[in-house]
Amino acid sequence: MKYALAIVATVSTAALVTLVTAASFPPRVHYVDHDKVAAAFVKGGRIIEDEGLIVIANRGVQRGSEMHDNTNHVFIIMDGEAEFVTGGKMIDPKTTAPGQTRGTGIEGGVSHHLSKGDVITIPAKTPHQWKDTSKTGSVGYYAVNFDSN
Repeated sequence: MKYALAIVATVSTAALVTLVTAASFPPRVHYVDHDKVAAAFVKGGRIIEDEGLIVIANRGVQRGSEMHDNTNHVFIIMDGEAEFVTGGKMIDPKTTAPGQTRGTGIEGGVSHHLSKGDVITIPAKTPHQWKDTSKTGSVGYYAVNFDSN
């Protein structure tokens, strides 16, 4: 178990370093205590937001597809299970904000079965979508988002 957690931590760190080397990283240290993180998981919320770096603790449910022109994601799965589809073509895409597109689903794409301990990275301009497969109806995750601008 310790070995598996060490691998997850290493992969998570490597993915985050890869994302932030392409842009400048916020010059401040951020510490978020466990109580604030736990509260964010209950209602979903941002626990860090600084110069294009956003860290979210969330419990997600199935929803339509989305794509971000400038936002790279690292998702770290903490609880539950989901099918996560990446790539392909968005169905019925609509721009909802500058650089943000949402759709009703994805045609084609690659399906990834995610469960506790898994990490997945999503580069900017890549359609992606959660599909619920968890018995609890949701998946708990950290999302580390970094704008590529």
